[in-house]
Amino acid sequence: MTGFTMIPMLKSVILDAQEATPDTGVPRRLRIELLPGNVAVCIGVRRCGKSTYLFQQIKRLRDTGVPRENILYLNLFDDRLYPLQQLGPGLIIDAYFSLYPEKKNTETVYCFFDEIQILPRWEAFISRLMNTEQCQIYLTGSSAHMLSREIATQLRGRALAWEMFPFSFREFLDWKGIDSAAPFSTRRQLLIRHAFEQYRACGGFPEVLGVSPSLRTRIHQEYFHTILFRDLVDRHDISHPRAVADLARKLMDNIASMYSVNRLTEYLKTLGHKAPKTAVSNYMTWFEDAYFLFSVSIFDPSIVRRNVNAKKIYCVDHALAASVASGMCLNSGHLLENLVFTALRRVYPELYYYRTRSGKEVDFVVPERGHIRALVQVCESMADTRTRARETGALQEAMGELDIHDSVIVTLEDEDELNTESGTVRIIPAWRFLLELPDAAEVR
Repeated sequence: MTGFTMIPMLKSVILDAQEATPDTGVPRRLRIELLPGNVAVCIGVRRCGKSTYLFQQIKRLRDTGVPRENILYLNLFDDRLYPLQQLGPGLIIDAYFSLYPEKKNTETVYCFFDEIQILPRWEAFISRLMNTEQCQIYLTGSSAHMLSREIATQLRGRALAWEMFPFSFREFLDWKGIDSAAPFSTRRQLLIRHAFEQYRACGGFPEVLGVSPSLRTRIHQEYFHTILFRDLVDRHDISHPRAVADLARKLMDNIASMYSVNRLTEYLKTLGHKAPKTAVSNYMTWFEDAYFLFSVSIFDPSIVRRNVNAKKIYCVDHALAASVASGMCLNSGHLLENLVFTALRRVYPELYYYRTRSGKEVDFVVPERGHIRALVQVCESMADTRTRARETGALQEAMGELDIHDSVIVTLEDEDELNTESGTVRIIPAWRFLLELPDAAEVR
């Protein structure tokens, strides 16, 4: 196909998108604020809802009076657009302005490019649009060729990246049609508690909501394999894919637990893999680049000590971890801790754990703008007196050492407030803790 024959096809695809009424799903509690001269890049794990979020942005524009003719949406995975991989992306804007020549440099055109990375020389194309056309540009991308985080990097400071995660608990309540705003009546509190148990079981990936447990497990496992083999093995041309898969399963079995690269390297050796320490370190970085597995370092002003101490591992979605793990090591307490991690990470980009001078551990330190915003401990139940003493004792020591006067213990059901010599320890059920967290749009 030539550029001349491709233009009519592009026109048809553009018009199809303008006439379509795509499913916009549940409105996400994420707000993109696009600065002039910058591209908005929505980044996140596969299947978390990035494309649907673009449709929501298009609907918002339409609702505010933007004509549909001023919106250019293309999903570059559309098989009709494959010739662009040889012909180049410049034909896109040629086709658009052949449809609407009167809009060139007179009206703002809103460009939405889904999976932009599959086009060669896309960076030059986007840069040209920003330099020569009156437009606002929104991008997503996640594939073996280019992760969305790197799309932002390729634009060299001309992009604002917006992270997207699977549904938060508040978004899950939106999906169920339950009002999450306080104060809570007795009836609504019961509905929210019941919904939280469902959220614990199914997690936040939109596609698995409302399906049977067996189908949910199969979908999660498909996500797991797709991330491993497209975002890691294929993309990085890994010569020993079984080593990556065995490593990922090991980590999923030990969610919310400590790890070190040395120990993981030794583990792979016991399985017969010849993966050096540098390779294992790379695998861990690539897991996080794909928004799949996250490492949490110890809270310490010394970068050296942060790097040499063991890290804790968490998954982007607690139910995904449950579906993939073998079940031999994973327990419900670790899954609850992972759930709290994801809720915090969705709002705060930096999280740490803390170890007191006497060796007691606090699950999460939440820094914000140079200060410690919160200390958070996670424990399923505080009914046992020894557990209560252990969890509160760790927080008391940490509060004293860090000069923090308030902390939180997240549980399943317990609710209390303790006044200690170091400050106040608030014990709160997880459903309430999640609803007290701000939306990401309110913080960033």
